[in-house]
Amino acid sequence: MEYKSEIAGKLAAITGLDKEQVESLIEIPPQLSMGDYAFPCFVLAKTLHKAPPLIASEIASSEELKIEGVSVSCAGPYINFSISREILAGSVIRDILEAGESYGKDSIGEGKTVIVEYSSPNIAKPFHVGHAFTTILGNSISRIYSKLGYNVQRFNHLGDYGTQFGKLITAYRLWGDEKALEEDPIKELLRIYVKFHEEAKTEPSLEDDARENFRKLEEGSEAEVALWQRFRDVSLEVFKKTYDRMGVEFDNYNGESFYSSRIPAVVEALEQKGLLEESEGAKVVKLDDEGLPPCIVLKSDGTTIYASRDLAAAIYRYENYKFDKNIYVVGLPQQLHFKQVFAVLKKMGYGFADNCVHVGFGLVKFKDKVFSTREGNIVLLDDLINKTVEKTCEIIRNNSLARGGDMSEEQINEIAEKVGIGAVIYTYLKSGREKDIVFDWDEMLDFEGDTAPYLIYTYARTRSILRKAQEQGLAPSDGAGYSVLTGDDEYALIRSLADFKDSVKKAAASYEPFMISRQISLIARNYNRFYNNSSILNAGSDELIKARLALCEAVCDVLKSGLELLGIDVVEKM
Repeated sequence: MEYKSEIAGKLAAITGLDKEQVESLIEIPPQLSMGDYAFPCFVLAKTLHKAPPLIASEIASSEELKIEGVSVSCAGPYINFSISREILAGSVIRDILEAGESYGKDSIGEGKTVIVEYSSPNIAKPFHVGHAFTTILGNSISRIYSKLGYNVQRFNHLGDYGTQFGKLITAYRLWGDEKALEEDPIKELLRIYVKFHEEAKTEPSLEDDARENFRKLEEGSEAEVALWQRFRDVSLEVFKKTYDRMGVEFDNYNGESFYSSRIPAVVEALEQKGLLEESEGAKVVKLDDEGLPPCIVLKSDGTTIYASRDLAAAIYRYENYKFDKNIYVVGLPQQLHFKQVFAVLKKMGYGFADNCVHVGFGLVKFKDKVFSTREGNIVLLDDLINKTVEKTCEIIRNNSLARGGDMSEEQINEIAEKVGIGAVIYTYLKSGREKDIVFDWDEMLDFEGDTAPYLIYTYARTRSILRKAQEQGLAPSDGAGYSVLTGDDEYALIRSLADFKDSVKKAAASYEPFMISRQISLIARNYNRFYNNSSILNAGSDELIKARLALCEAVCDVLKSGLELLGIDVVEKM
């Protein structure tokens, strides 16, 4: 039984509130002794003209609130609900084992399309640790919405247009090395890009040449387009290798260039609606009534900018996908940009503007290091992954040697790849997305901390117990006998497993995968406490052994499901 939903339905019938509103107000008490769910009655005080504690007392005593196996009590303004431990254990474990690794799946998004735009690296520039934030966050959000039944369209809005390509074309003609471009395209393109900015400090005319080359590119000049296409193709080939390694996928690679030809129609529509005004030679839409600065649509030289391309892209997406949500996973510094774009869409009469969402995130830092592509001072994502995998490999090899060398080098490398990449991903998703990240290898590879290695190790350890049980001819209970799991450690673990489904929905509603990382971290901690305090294979009665094995199986299913939603693979042995 979905107890939270059942409780919300009963409260909605009694209070007259909408069931969804009630469900959103229901809390999980901070201590297990206070029950499983709590409903605060403050929201009812204005309509009922009574003190919240009195309202709580009256509702708690109502016959209409009775649910089998659930006791109701009051604590000041809160109505607390405690589910029978025996019933909760049976209900939760049965649900998980029936669903398996699909636990947490829902159909609330059925028939609805969600577009998630993420990664969106700039062509001809290295894929650095800053790009990883949008890539990892967007990939997780996409997986979460898919889990809830939405038709998710993954968009990689490549930065493949703009004045920087005028600079690159200029730089390549002056200093490009064809052989170097073939051998290591990104390295060569970065070299000439950095050189352009160095030379432009003493040769300002280079900037004029770059603007002219970009103008020609926009006009479709054959020579400029051919170079641009080459830069795009070789860059994307490199990016896809990184995506494949991280398990990141896309349905659409339409970059900024794709929408360039659609901008004239947007400009015409703005002019027809009387929204476009001239300001210092540029064409802008004033947003004074929104408390925002003007949104530039065309620069004084007639060329387009990010805003004009994003306007065209949003309109194209709605016309072709009729999305219910259009999510932009882009850094917090672009907050104003998206407010302007959404406001312009609204002024144009597009109601879908209300369904466009900017999901911002913080900065990525290393101690005493500042990133700048222009200066060539960056940390490449592949370098970060390689170093993390290397360090993970060393830890796993040493652990294997301590056990007598029970793993081959091939096994060690395979496990280290998954655990190392998982460690990088989890570092981005373990906290709220708006918080800055400071990388610390000792912290992210701690097998006892809030890390991917800890979670993956917990999964592998639990799988090991289940394999040992199988070798001894023991199997988890299937469908009965769970009522013996009533100890405090067992109850805390079961309670945290029960809350996993809710964490998936909360993660989607807030675009915060850390809702899931926090929940599976709690599950892992509760499991390890249970494991350290309770015997599983030597629990005494056959019934208790089988019930605890079923609990272990449920933990594996939920941990694997949660880690997959973050984009992290598990391993069966460590």
